[in-house]
Amino acid sequence: MTETVVSSATREWVIGPNRPFTIIGERINPTGRKLLAQEMKSGDFSRVEADALAQVGAGAHMLDVNAGIPLADEPAILAEAIKLVQSLTDVPLSIDSSIIEALEAGLAVYQGKALVNSVTGEDEVLERVLPLVAKHGAAVVAISNDETGISEDPDVRFEVAKKIVSRASDYGIPASDVVVDPLVMPIGALAHAGRQVFHILGRLRDELRVNSTCGASNVSFGLPNRETINSAFLTMAIGAGLTSAITNPLHTQVRSALMAADVMMANDPECARWIRANRASPPPGSRGARRGGGRRRRTGRGADGRTR
Repeated sequence: MTETVVSSATREWVIGPNRPFTIIGERINPTGRKLLAQEMKSGDFSRVEADALAQVGAGAHMLDVNAGIPLADEPAILAEAIKLVQSLTDVPLSIDSSIIEALEAGLAVYQGKALVNSVTGEDEVLERVLPLVAKHGAAVVAISNDETGISEDPDVRFEVAKKIVSRASDYGIPASDVVVDPLVMPIGALAHAGRQVFHILGRLRDELRVNSTCGASNVSFGLPNRETINSAFLTMAIGAGLTSAITNPLHTQVRSALMAADVMMANDPECARWIRANRASPPPGSRGARRGGGRRRRTGRGADGRTR
């Protein structure tokens, strides 16, 4: 099965169907977060620092770093954010921008093998982004839309993904380093959005044999109780072949759903991670709370004079 290897300077992570599902933390993104955007623009990265540490502490295997702020120096801000995050944690990063100069700046300071987020199927974009990915030996997210936009036909989106994988190969980028985003649309506006994605994921897994990712929270946009919708979508998508997602690990319901999916997909051997995360702690003062968790042994001297 296909495996996508990414790394920081000291730590390697593998995205793949026979691996634990990859959680890519979404929080370091100023889109829709006015305070974060203002702080990053002014050179204040304290919230970036807090978001990085919180997400890793909650179980993120990778972090997505975005600095898309209108009228700001995105390349400089993105590079600074990447350097900061890499000084705080050793998880690999997804460098997220639609601006080629920002991607160049981010890759120039990145230590390790990054995931570039992203490239689309437009010829002009492919010709600018893929050489950069190849130059830095990175992996890349392939978003399945092109000059015609986002098709509602999942088979058209698949063909766009197939084109990107083929063009990447022309630049020496193997299919294992292409992670396809089938594009998750808001299900509140498009009733078949979930089924479309599940259909594409099956073809990506079985025909293109590539790994996949998505912006999972898009599916619940505009709906109440979004965490429940996101959790249901992710578990069903994993069953259809999804191997990673950009999501919020701080949402406990989502995180629990992903851990349970790993159990169901046999990617949590002997359910060890699930048991560790969900084993009830004994009440304070109970026998189980004592050191060793069992009955205390009485000490004394036996017939042979030894202490027992």
